[in-house]
Amino acid sequence: MRLDKWLWAARFFKTRSLATDAINGGKVQVDGNRVKAAREVKVDDKLEISNGEVRWAVTVKALSEKRGPAPEARLLYEETADSIVARETQKEMRKYQADPAADLHGRPTKRDRRQMGRLS
Repeated sequence: MRLDKWLWAARFFKTRSLATDAINGGKVQVDGNRVKAAREVKVDDKLEISNGEVRWAVTVKALSEKRGPAPEARLLYEETADSIVARETQKEMRKYQADPAADLHGRPTKRDRRQMGRLS
């Protein structure tokens, strides 16, 4: 089974083209090596997947040609313990970070634009 198809079926990416772009961009590695989208995935392959800020380290447990519901998709892989801990830690860190757009309320006023002009 093709790697991009498996990533789509396992619900790591919303579309196959997004999965292909991630693979071509080096955001997906199989057994520590950069691969192409057409690479055949086998059971017990170890994948490292980066999707934005989120990173997974998983082992392929099953193959599926169809994209099913999320509970079925989770049966296709097993996430490593280190990966789970890292994702939970990252989730906690994001929770306590301030939202960068929290102080912005719509378009800048005339006064705001003048102040920005003075700064530059």
